[in-house]
Amino acid sequence: MRKGVELADNEGLPQGIDPDKASVARMYDAMLGGQHNFPIDREALAAFTAIDPQVRTLARANHAFLGRAVRFLIKAGVRQFIDLGSGIPTQGNVHEVAQAVCPEARVVYVDSDPVAVAHSTALLADNPGADIVDADIRRPADILSSPQVGKLIDFEQPVAVLMITILHFITPEENPAGIVAAFRDALPEGSWLALTHATNQDRPDAAAAVGQLYRSKATSPVTARSRSEIRDLFDGFDLVEPGLVYVPLWRPDPDDHIPDNPSEYWVYAGVGRKRA
Repeated sequence: MRKGVELADNEGLPQGIDPDKASVARMYDAMLGGQHNFPIDREALAAFTAIDPQVRTLARANHAFLGRAVRFLIKAGVRQFIDLGSGIPTQGNVHEVAQAVCPEARVVYVDSDPVAVAHSTALLADNPGADIVDADIRRPADILSSPQVGKLIDFEQPVAVLMITILHFITPEENPAGIVAAFRDALPEGSWLALTHATNQDRPDAAAAVGQLYRSKATSPVTARSRSEIRDLFDGFDLVEPGLVYVPLWRPDPDDHIPDNPSEYWVYAGVGRKRA
């Protein structure tokens, strides 16, 4: 994975960027130690860290789950992935993980952040098995009918849809369950959904503070949800073991750190298979 240089103050901003608002994708890049972010994003991250000092650890745990889930899905026979809200490329992208195990695996990334789209386009230029769609997940039909999906995804074969820390940026009025259902209904039997989502289950005060932070400083608000609300997003899918759990507890690798209090990692993770 290639590295870029840290982006300077508003210099050479791609069209469509609000220099006064932090970007969800660029903040996550900063959490993971990336360099494709602006001062406004790092300022917002500093405010986030004041609320939860281990936010970077949480981001790494979430990204590690993505790698474990992709390897699990490859082992389960999946050869094609749609990664919604994929963000700015970092080490261990879906296509890197999947194609390292199965070179013929195909991946379509989806994001609407201009920096994420630009860097993904450059990264994937020489990879015929991966591409990116510049689209908003709130419009599933635009994604499913895109040329990139038409070229790389065969809906006669199992597909894995990845929704990693994206649905908590969808407000109740924007109907997150309806978005999931639109993708579910397009998938053949035996397809999969992998999802992580911020929760207010055990740390409601922190979740509320983070929600206020994103409303005031970022381009997208956060809506943390209860465990039962997140579980309902898997309607039509059968969760595999260990079910819906805090992110470090989902099938950890032998050397992974398991926290004494997993609820400190206030993101739930799960993987489900579409039922008949």
